[in-house]
Amino acid sequence: MATAGGLKGVALIRGGGGDPSGGGGSSVSGALHFFQDSDGFTHVKGKITGLSPGLHGFHIHSFGDTTNGCNSTGPHFNPLKKHHGAPSDEERHAGDLGNIYAGQDGVAEVCLKDLEIPLSGPNSILGRAVVVHADPDDLGRGGHELSKTTGNAGARIGCGIIGLQSAV
Repeated sequence: MATAGGLKGVALIRGGGGDPSGGGGSSVSGALHFFQDSDGFTHVKGKITGLSPGLHGFHIHSFGDTTNGCNSTGPHFNPLKKHHGAPSDEERHAGDLGNIYAGQDGVAEVCLKDLEIPLSGPNSILGRAVVVHADPDDLGRGGHELSKTTGNAGARIGCGIIGLQSAV
């Protein structure tokens, strides 16, 4: 299997900035760490705080551009031009990572692994953005006009650019 040669990535999550909704009360923040194992899975681990309790859509977006807050990160990362779906679906954007869950304290512990978000190669996620949404992702099954493109996950309330993490 392909490996990323020990590459690690990191994203510092901050509130949406350019969102018309303003992102709500608490300021969303956190840190996520990315590591690709020898089987090709990229592991995403970290914590995001300042969320409303419940499920929040969680995606890799195409651009590492936050000049207009999270709005300038573009669409979901979708190099194979598929419809939106769940992380376990064959038909899904590479960046479709489902939902994260925030407890009553507004904290979401993120711990997932995925084969579609490598840290090296032509479809690398390095330099792209990870985005947390205000609402749950319906995983393409909601019947809403946005279900097959965004999962109808609502406003972008937090995001961060995935950068190469130093070895030190």
